[in-house]
Amino acid sequence: MSKFTSIVTISKWAVVPAALMASGLLVWQSSYAAFSSTTTNPTNNWTAGTVALTDDDSNTAMFTASALKPGATGEKCIVVTSSGNLASTVKLYATTYSTTAALGSYIDLVIQEGSGGSFSSCTGFTSAATNFTGTLAAFAAANTNFGNGLSSWAPAAGTVTRTFRIAYTINTSAPNSAQGGTAAAGLTWEAQNS
Repeated sequence: MSKFTSIVTISKWAVVPAALMASGLLVWQSSYAAFSSTTTNPTNNWTAGTVALTDDDSNTAMFTASALKPGATGEKCIVVTSSGNLASTVKLYATTYSTTAALGSYIDLVIQEGSGGSFSSCTGFTSAATNFTGTLAAFAAANTNFGNGLSSWAPAAGTVTRTFRIAYTINTSAPNSAQGGTAAAGLTWEAQNS
């Protein structure tokens, strides 16, 4: 065996212990790097609150009055219930207003809120505030959405009720031109969380 072959053989065998030593160092270094620590916060949850309104009208219009003449009157009550789990503000406004022969300008309204009474009868109603006094036409023009709606009701979370009494009178100054006229408007109560 030549001197050169012997050096190559020794070199080959010398590489093996060096490689073993290097891999041992890597394993030691990797084991050292595995020390760790964590802390956790349990699963977090979010649930939105609710704002909910209902009323006792059984989906029936408050007024279906016909053959009216100057001086005719009527009134109805409606109980509105807030049952959301957020405090809110409730506003009343008119929707889908229409009139012919300008009758809406001769229907005088008084809108009050308070307690007592029901959709079937205003007996026992006690007023806490008068929200509006004026014509149906004026009410419908000025109160068209939540932003310009009426009411001072701000129910807290939970189940709370408020009764609204709407009374109308056909103005005694209604002219002959209002004969056969019509007027229609929806009433909407809207709650927004506060």
